[in-house]
Amino acid sequence: MSILSDDERVVITGLGCVSAHGVGVRPFWNQVVEGHSAIAPTTRAQAGHSITVPAAPVTEFQLQHHIKTPQQPLLDPFSQYALVAAHEAINDAAWDLTQLPRSEVAVILGSTSGGEASRENEAVRFFYQGKKRCNPALVTRTNHQAVVCGISMHFGFTGPAFVVHTGCASGTHAIAQAYLMLRHGQARYAVTGGAEACVMFSTLVAFQAMGVLATDTCRPFSSGRTGMALGEGAGVITLETLAAARERHAPIYAELAGIGMSADASDPVNPVVHGPIKAMQLALDRAGLKPKQVDYINAHGTGTQSNDQVENEAIKQLFDAHATHLAVSSTKASHGHALGASGGFELIATVLSLQEGLLPPTANFTAPDPKCDLDYIPNHSREQRISVALSNSFALGGLNAVLAVTSVR
Repeated sequence: MSILSDDERVVITGLGCVSAHGVGVRPFWNQVVEGHSAIAPTTRAQAGHSITVPAAPVTEFQLQHHIKTPQQPLLDPFSQYALVAAHEAINDAAWDLTQLPRSEVAVILGSTSGGEASRENEAVRFFYQGKKRCNPALVTRTNHQAVVCGISMHFGFTGPAFVVHTGCASGTHAIAQAYLMLRHGQARYAVTGGAEACVMFSTLVAFQAMGVLATDTCRPFSSGRTGMALGEGAGVITLETLAAARERHAPIYAELAGIGMSADASDPVNPVVHGPIKAMQLALDRAGLKPKQVDYINAHGTGTQSNDQVENEAIKQLFDAHATHLAVSSTKASHGHALGASGGFELIATVLSLQEGLLPPTANFTAPDPKCDLDYIPNHSREQRISVALSNSFALGGLNAVLAVTSVR
Protein backbone atom coordinates (compact mmCIF):
# COMPACT_ATOMS: atom_id res chain seq x y z
CA MET A 1 0.00 0.00 0.00
CA SER A 2 1.34 3.43 -0.95
CA ILE A 3 1.95 6.00 1.78
CA LEU A 4 -0.81 8.61 1.83
CA SER A 5 -0.13 12.32 2.07
CA ASP A 6 -1.76 14.41 4.79
CA ASP A 7 -4.17 15.70 2.11
CA GLU A 8 -5.34 12.11 1.53
CA ARG A 9 -5.64 10.96 5.13
CA VAL A 10 -9.00 11.49 6.86
CA VAL A 11 -9.46 12.24 10.55
CA ILE A 12 -12.39 12.60 12.94
CA THR A 13 -12.51 15.92 14.77
CA GLY A 14 -16.08 16.37 16.02
CA LEU A 15 -18.95 14.27 17.41
CA GLY A 16 -22.65 15.05 17.86
CA CYS A 17 -25.58 12.96 19.02
CA VAL A 18 -29.31 12.92 19.71
CA SER A 19 -30.49 9.57 21.06
CA ALA A 20 -32.88 7.90 23.46
CA HIS A 21 -30.27 8.71 26.11
CA GLY A 22 -30.80 12.44 25.52
CA VAL A 23 -29.27 15.28 23.55
CA GLY A 24 -25.49 15.27 23.41
CA VAL A 25 -22.57 12.92 23.08
CA ARG A 26 -21.76 12.87 26.77
CA PRO A 27 -25.18 11.58 27.96
CA PHE A 28 -25.07 8.99 25.17
CA TRP A 29 -21.55 7.77 26.00
CA ASN A 30 -22.09 7.75 29.76
CA GLN A 31 -25.14 5.52 29.44
CA VAL A 32 -23.57 3.24 26.85
CA VAL A 33 -20.39 2.57 28.87
CA GLU A 34 -22.43 2.02 32.04
CA GLY A 35 -24.37 -0.69 30.22
CA HIS A 36 -27.65 1.15 30.72
CA SER A 37 -30.38 0.36 28.21
CA ALA A 38 -32.84 2.98 26.95
CA ILE A 39 -35.08 0.20 25.64
CA ALA A 40 -38.49 0.05 27.33
CA PRO A 41 -42.08 -0.92 26.46
CA THR A 42 -43.22 1.72 23.97
CA THR A 43 -46.73 2.31 22.65
CA ARG A 44 -47.58 3.94 19.35
CA ALA A 45 -51.13 4.39 18.03
CA GLN A 46 -52.79 5.50 14.81
CA ALA A 47 -56.33 5.34 13.43
CA GLY A 48 -57.76 3.39 16.35
CA HIS A 49 -54.97 0.80 16.38
CA SER A 50 -52.00 0.55 18.74
CA ILE A 51 -48.86 -1.48 19.30
CA THR A 52 -46.66 -1.86 22.38
CA VAL A 53 -43.18 -3.29 21.91
CA PRO A 54 -39.67 -2.73 23.32
CA ALA A 55 -38.07 0.34 21.72
CA ALA A 56 -35.72 3.24 22.46
CA PRO A 57 -37.46 6.45 21.32
CA VAL A 58 -36.18 10.00 21.58
CA THR A 59 -38.33 11.77 24.18
CA GLU A 60 -38.98 15.36 25.24
CA PHE A 61 -37.08 16.78 22.27
CA GLN A 62 -37.86 20.35 21.22
CA LEU A 63 -35.81 21.78 18.36
CA GLN A 64 -36.26 25.37 19.50
CA HIS A 65 -34.54 24.56 22.79
CA HIS A 66 -31.34 23.83 20.86
CA ILE A 67 -31.43 25.77 17.57
CA LYS A 68 -33.52 28.65 16.27
CA THR A 69 -34.29 28.23 12.58
CA PRO A 70 -37.03 29.43 10.22
CA GLN A 71 -36.81 25.98 8.63
CA GLN A 72 -38.49 24.28 11.60
CA PRO A 73 -41.99 23.85 10.01
CA LEU A 74 -40.31 22.20 7.01
CA LEU A 75 -38.26 19.69 9.03
CA ASP A 76 -39.49 16.24 9.99
CA PRO A 77 -38.10 14.99 13.34
CA PHE A 78 -35.33 13.01 11.63
CA SER A 79 -34.00 16.22 10.05
CA GLN A 80 -34.36 18.08 13.35
CA TYR A 81 -32.30 15.45 15.18
CA ALA A 82 -29.60 15.65 12.50
CA LEU A 83 -29.44 19.45 12.64
CA VAL A 84 -28.93 19.46 16.41
CA ALA A 85 -26.34 16.65 16.26
CA ALA A 86 -24.50 18.45 13.44
CA HIS A 87 -24.43 21.65 15.49
CA GLU A 88 -22.83 19.78 18.38
CA ALA A 89 -20.29 18.07 16.13
CA ILE A 90 -19.30 21.34 14.44
CA ASN A 91 -18.86 23.04 17.81
CA ASP A 92 -16.90 20.04 19.09
CA ALA A 93 -14.59 20.30 16.08
CA ALA A 94 -14.15 24.04 16.78
CA TRP A 95 -14.86 24.95 13.16
CA ASP A 96 -14.67 28.74 12.81
CA LEU A 97 -17.35 29.30 10.21
CA THR A 98 -16.10 32.82 9.56
CA GLN A 99 -12.82 31.32 8.32
CA LEU A 100 -13.71 27.80 7.12
CA PRO A 101 -14.11 27.60 3.32
CA ARG A 102 -17.76 26.52 3.22
CA SER A 103 -17.55 25.48 -0.41
CA GLU A 104 -15.15 22.73 0.68
CA VAL A 105 -17.57 21.17 3.22
CA ALA A 106 -19.49 18.08 2.08
CA VAL A 107 -22.71 17.09 3.87
CA ILE A 108 -23.47 13.38 3.46
CA LEU A 109 -25.91 11.57 5.74
CA GLY A 110 -27.73 8.27 5.73
CA SER A 111 -31.36 7.53 6.55
CA THR A 112 -33.61 4.51 6.12
CA SER A 113 -37.05 5.98 6.78
CA GLY A 114 -36.55 9.64 5.91
CA GLY A 115 -39.62 11.69 6.80
CA GLU A 116 -41.84 8.66 7.30
CA ALA A 117 -43.34 10.10 10.50
CA SER A 118 -44.74 13.06 8.55
CA ARG A 119 -45.96 10.75 5.79
CA GLU A 120 -47.74 8.46 8.28
CA ASN A 121 -49.51 11.36 9.97
CA GLU A 122 -50.69 12.78 6.65
CA ALA A 123 -51.91 9.37 5.48
CA VAL A 124 -54.05 9.09 8.61
CA ARG A 125 -55.50 12.54 7.95
CA PHE A 126 -56.46 11.55 4.39
CA PHE A 127 -57.57 7.94 4.66
CA TYR A 128 -58.93 7.84 8.22
CA GLN A 129 -60.01 11.37 9.09
CA GLY A 130 -61.25 12.18 5.59
CA LYS A 131 -59.32 15.40 5.14
CA LYS A 132 -59.25 16.83 1.61
CA ARG A 133 -56.19 19.06 1.68
CA CYS A 134 -52.57 18.09 2.16
CA ASN A 135 -50.04 19.86 4.38
CA PRO A 136 -48.12 22.04 1.87
CA ALA A 137 -44.86 21.21 3.72
CA LEU A 138 -45.32 17.45 3.27
CA VAL A 139 -42.95 17.04 0.32
CA THR A 140 -40.13 18.97 1.96
CA ARG A 141 -40.63 17.17 5.28
CA THR A 142 -40.69 13.66 3.81
CA ASN A 143 -37.86 13.91 1.28
CA HIS A 144 -34.80 11.99 2.39
CA GLN A 145 -32.55 14.78 1.14
CA ALA A 146 -34.14 17.20 3.62
CA VAL A 147 -31.68 15.90 6.21
CA VAL A 148 -28.69 17.28 4.28
CA CYS A 149 -30.50 20.33 2.87
CA GLY A 150 -31.34 21.47 6.40
CA ILE A 151 -27.72 21.29 7.55
CA SER A 152 -26.31 22.84 4.37
CA MET A 153 -28.73 25.77 4.50
CA HIS A 154 -28.39 26.40 8.23
CA PHE A 155 -24.60 26.54 8.14
CA GLY A 156 -24.15 27.81 4.58
CA PHE A 157 -22.17 24.80 3.37
CA THR A 158 -22.05 24.77 -0.43
CA GLY A 159 -19.93 21.68 -1.08
CA PRO A 160 -21.27 18.31 -2.26
CA ALA A 161 -24.44 17.25 -0.41
CA PHE A 162 -26.44 14.06 -0.76
CA VAL A 163 -28.21 11.36 1.24
CA VAL A 164 -27.54 7.61 1.30
CA HIS A 165 -30.46 5.21 1.67
CA THR A 166 -29.28 1.63 2.25
CA GLY A 167 -31.30 0.49 5.24
CA CYS A 168 -29.39 -0.41 8.38
CA ALA A 169 -26.07 0.42 6.70
CA SER A 170 -27.13 3.92 5.54
CA GLY A 171 -25.14 5.85 8.15
CA THR A 172 -22.00 3.81 7.68
CA HIS A 173 -22.27 3.97 3.90
CA ALA A 174 -22.67 7.77 4.20
CA ILE A 175 -19.53 8.01 6.34
CA ALA A 176 -17.70 5.83 3.81
CA GLN A 177 -18.79 8.12 0.97
CA ALA A 178 -17.64 11.18 2.91
CA TYR A 179 -14.29 9.49 3.49
CA LEU A 180 -13.93 8.87 -0.24
CA MET A 181 -14.82 12.48 -1.08
CA LEU A 182 -12.04 13.75 1.19
CA ARG A 183 -9.60 11.00 0.25
CA HIS A 184 -9.89 11.93 -3.45
CA GLY A 185 -9.91 15.70 -3.10
CA GLN A 186 -13.60 16.44 -3.72
CA ALA A 187 -13.82 18.20 -0.33
CA ARG A 188 -11.56 18.95 2.65
CA TYR A 189 -14.25 18.76 5.34
CA ALA A 190 -17.43 16.74 5.83
CA VAL A 191 -20.47 16.53 8.08
CA THR A 192 -21.63 12.93 7.98
CA GLY A 193 -23.44 10.15 9.83
CA GLY A 194 -27.08 9.12 9.99
CA ALA A 195 -30.51 10.13 11.27
CA GLU A 196 -33.84 8.40 11.89
CA ALA A 197 -37.24 9.08 13.46
CA CYS A 198 -38.56 5.55 13.06
CA VAL A 199 -40.18 4.63 16.39
CA MET A 200 -43.64 5.06 14.92
CA PHE A 201 -46.74 2.92 14.50
CA SER A 202 -46.35 1.75 10.90
CA THR A 203 -42.64 0.94 11.22
CA LEU A 204 -43.12 -1.00 14.45
CA VAL A 205 -46.01 -2.96 12.94
CA ALA A 206 -43.95 -3.76 9.83
CA PHE A 207 -40.96 -5.07 11.78
CA GLN A 208 -43.26 -7.01 14.10
CA ALA A 209 -44.81 -8.68 11.06
CA MET A 210 -41.32 -9.79 9.99
CA GLY A 211 -40.98 -11.57 13.32
CA VAL A 212 -37.72 -9.80 14.21
CA LEU A 213 -38.77 -7.57 17.13
CA ALA A 214 -37.74 -8.62 20.63
CA THR A 215 -40.44 -9.67 23.04
CA ASP A 216 -38.59 -8.43 26.12
CA THR A 217 -35.49 -6.41 25.21
CA CYS A 218 -32.52 -6.53 22.83
CA ARG A 219 -29.81 -9.01 23.94
CA PRO A 220 -27.21 -9.26 21.15
CA PHE A 221 -25.19 -12.49 21.04
CA SER A 222 -26.85 -13.69 24.25
CA SER A 223 -28.57 -16.98 24.85
CA GLY A 224 -32.32 -16.48 24.90
CA ARG A 225 -32.29 -13.39 22.68
CA THR A 226 -35.62 -12.78 20.96
CA GLY A 227 -34.86 -10.04 18.43
CA MET A 228 -34.12 -6.40 17.86
CA ALA A 229 -35.56 -3.22 19.39
CA LEU A 230 -35.85 -0.09 17.28
CA GLY A 231 -34.17 3.14 18.36
CA GLU A 232 -33.91 6.55 16.72
CA GLY A 233 -32.01 9.85 16.75
CA ALA A 234 -28.92 11.11 14.94
CA GLY A 235 -25.21 10.39 15.16
CA VAL A 236 -23.12 12.96 13.30
CA ILE A 237 -19.35 13.19 12.83
CA THR A 238 -17.13 15.86 11.34
CA LEU A 239 -14.33 14.64 9.13
CA GLU A 240 -11.46 16.58 7.61
CA THR A 241 -8.21 15.83 5.91
CA LEU A 242 -5.27 15.46 8.23
CA ALA A 243 -3.67 18.44 6.47
CA ALA A 244 -6.72 20.64 7.19
CA ALA A 245 -6.81 19.56 10.83
CA ARG A 246 -3.11 20.23 11.32
CA GLU A 247 -3.34 23.62 9.63
CA ARG A 248 -5.76 24.80 12.30
CA HIS A 249 -4.10 22.82 15.14
CA ALA A 250 -7.32 20.90 15.77
CA PRO A 251 -7.64 18.15 18.40
CA ILE A 252 -8.16 14.83 16.64
CA TYR A 253 -10.21 11.93 18.00
CA ALA A 254 -8.99 9.26 15.58
CA GLU A 255 -8.12 8.53 11.98
CA LEU A 256 -10.70 7.01 9.68
CA ALA A 257 -8.10 4.79 8.11
CA GLY A 258 -10.13 2.60 5.79
CA ILE A 259 -13.59 1.62 4.60
CA GLY A 260 -14.98 -1.59 3.16
CA MET A 261 -18.23 -2.23 1.30
CA SER A 262 -19.73 -5.36 -0.22
CA ALA A 263 -22.97 -7.08 -1.20
CA ASP A 264 -23.96 -10.62 -0.26
CA ALA A 265 -25.94 -10.99 -3.52
CA SER A 266 -27.67 -13.90 -1.84
CA ASP A 267 -30.99 -13.35 -0.04
CA PRO A 268 -33.32 -10.39 0.62
CA VAL A 269 -33.53 -11.15 4.34
CA ASN A 270 -31.05 -13.77 5.53
CA PRO A 271 -27.36 -12.78 5.75
CA VAL A 272 -24.44 -14.97 4.71
CA VAL A 273 -20.86 -14.87 5.93
CA HIS A 274 -18.97 -14.04 2.73
CA GLY A 275 -20.34 -10.49 2.43
CA PRO A 276 -19.39 -9.30 5.94
CA ILE A 277 -16.00 -11.03 5.61
CA LYS A 278 -15.28 -9.17 2.37
CA ALA A 279 -16.32 -5.79 3.81
CA MET A 280 -14.14 -6.23 6.91
CA GLN A 281 -11.20 -7.43 4.82
CA LEU A 282 -11.49 -4.48 2.42
CA ALA A 283 -11.58 -2.00 5.33
CA LEU A 284 -8.39 -3.53 6.72
CA ASP A 285 -6.69 -3.65 3.32
CA ARG A 286 -7.44 0.00 2.59
CA ALA A 287 -6.16 0.95 6.02
CA GLY A 288 -2.97 -1.04 5.48
CA LEU A 289 -3.78 -3.26 8.47
CA LYS A 290 -3.58 -6.97 9.22
CA PRO A 291 -6.40 -8.78 11.06
CA LYS A 292 -4.10 -9.47 14.03
CA GLN A 293 -3.72 -5.70 14.59
CA VAL A 294 -7.41 -5.20 15.41
CA ASP A 295 -8.20 -4.81 19.10
CA TYR A 296 -11.97 -4.18 19.16
CA ILE A 297 -15.03 -4.55 16.94
CA ASN A 298 -18.25 -2.62 17.45
CA ALA A 299 -20.49 -5.29 15.98
CA HIS A 300 -23.66 -4.87 13.97
CA GLY A 301 -25.21 -7.17 16.62
CA THR A 302 -28.96 -6.71 16.18
CA GLY A 303 -30.10 -9.35 18.66
CA THR A 304 -31.77 -11.59 16.06
CA GLN A 305 -30.77 -15.23 15.93
CA SER A 306 -29.49 -15.33 12.34
CA ASN A 307 -27.71 -11.94 12.21
CA ASP A 308 -25.72 -12.54 15.37
CA GLN A 309 -24.70 -16.08 14.40
CA VAL A 310 -23.58 -15.01 10.92
CA GLU A 311 -21.57 -12.06 12.23
CA ASN A 312 -19.94 -14.28 14.85
CA GLU A 313 -18.95 -16.79 12.18
CA ALA A 314 -17.70 -14.08 9.79
CA ILE A 315 -15.41 -12.68 12.49
CA LYS A 316 -14.09 -16.14 13.31
CA GLN A 317 -13.36 -16.98 9.68
CA LEU A 318 -11.62 -13.69 8.90
CA PHE A 319 -9.61 -13.33 12.10
CA ASP A 320 -8.88 -17.04 12.57
CA ALA A 321 -6.91 -17.64 15.78
CA HIS A 322 -6.87 -13.91 16.58
CA ALA A 323 -10.69 -13.96 16.95
CA THR A 324 -10.33 -15.31 20.48
CA HIS A 325 -8.20 -12.28 21.40
CA LEU A 326 -10.67 -9.72 20.04
CA ALA A 327 -13.01 -7.69 22.23
CA VAL A 328 -16.42 -7.40 20.55
CA SER A 329 -19.61 -5.67 21.67
CA SER A 330 -22.93 -4.45 20.34
CA THR A 331 -24.12 -1.11 21.69
CA LYS A 332 -27.59 -1.61 20.14
CA ALA A 333 -28.65 -3.16 23.44
CA SER A 334 -28.20 0.32 24.92
CA HIS A 335 -29.45 2.74 22.23
CA GLY A 336 -31.64 0.41 20.17
CA HIS A 337 -31.35 -0.39 16.49
CA ALA A 338 -31.64 3.10 15.04
CA LEU A 339 -31.44 1.87 11.43
CA GLY A 340 -29.60 4.56 9.43
CA ALA A 341 -28.56 6.41 12.58
CA SER A 342 -26.89 3.30 14.02
CA GLY A 343 -23.74 3.78 11.94
CA GLY A 344 -23.29 7.24 13.41
CA PHE A 345 -24.00 6.10 16.97
CA GLU A 346 -21.63 3.18 16.71
CA LEU A 347 -18.77 5.11 15.16
CA ILE A 348 -19.06 7.62 18.01
CA ALA A 349 -18.89 4.76 20.51
CA THR A 350 -15.93 3.22 18.68
CA VAL A 351 -14.00 6.49 18.51
CA LEU A 352 -14.56 7.23 22.21
CA SER A 353 -13.46 3.68 23.08
CA LEU A 354 -10.23 4.38 21.24
CA GLN A 355 -9.70 7.73 22.92
CA GLU A 356 -10.73 6.87 26.47
CA GLY A 357 -9.45 3.31 26.74
CA LEU A 358 -12.88 2.11 27.82
CA LEU A 359 -14.73 -0.55 25.84
CA PRO A 360 -18.55 -0.43 25.94
CA PRO A 361 -20.33 -3.59 27.03
CA THR A 362 -23.06 -5.60 25.37
CA ALA A 363 -25.93 -4.69 27.72
CA ASN A 364 -28.80 -7.00 28.73
CA PHE A 365 -26.55 -10.05 28.33
CA THR A 366 -27.87 -13.08 30.25
CA ALA A 367 -25.81 -16.12 29.28
CA PRO A 368 -23.43 -17.14 26.47
CA ASP A 369 -24.83 -18.68 23.30
CA PRO A 370 -22.65 -21.61 22.14
CA LYS A 371 -23.10 -20.34 18.56
CA CYS A 372 -21.88 -16.85 19.52
CA ASP A 373 -18.65 -17.80 21.22
CA LEU A 374 -16.48 -14.67 21.13
CA ASP A 375 -15.66 -12.17 23.89
CA TYR A 376 -18.75 -9.93 23.87
CA ILE A 377 -17.89 -7.83 26.96
CA PRO A 378 -21.11 -8.75 28.80
CA ASN A 379 -22.88 -6.03 30.80
CA HIS A 380 -19.85 -4.18 32.18
CA SER A 381 -17.41 -1.91 30.36
CA ARG A 382 -13.75 -2.85 30.25
CA GLU A 383 -10.70 -0.67 30.71
CA GLN A 384 -8.43 -1.51 27.81
CA ARG A 385 -6.18 0.66 25.68
CA ILE A 386 -6.72 0.00 21.99
CA SER A 387 -5.24 1.44 18.81
CA VAL A 388 -7.27 -0.24 16.02
CA ALA A 389 -11.02 -0.89 15.84
CA LEU A 390 -13.73 -1.76 13.34
CA SER A 391 -17.37 -0.65 13.23
CA ASN A 392 -19.69 -3.01 11.34
CA SER A 393 -23.05 -2.32 9.66
CA PHE A 394 -24.90 -5.01 7.70
CA ALA A 395 -28.24 -4.18 6.06
CA LEU A 396 -31.17 -6.26 4.83
CA GLY A 397 -30.48 -7.54 1.36
CA GLY A 398 -26.86 -8.17 2.29
CA LEU A 399 -25.48 -4.62 1.96
CA ASN A 400 -22.39 -4.39 4.13
CA ALA A 401 -20.25 -1.46 5.24
CA VAL A 402 -17.29 -1.42 7.65
CA LEU A 403 -15.17 1.42 9.01
CA ALA A 404 -11.60 0.98 10.30
CA VAL A 405 -10.44 3.58 12.82
CA THR A 406 -7.01 3.98 14.37
CA SER A 407 -5.07 6.26 16.63
CA VAL A 408 -3.44 8.99 14.56
CA ARG A 409 0.04 7.89 13.61
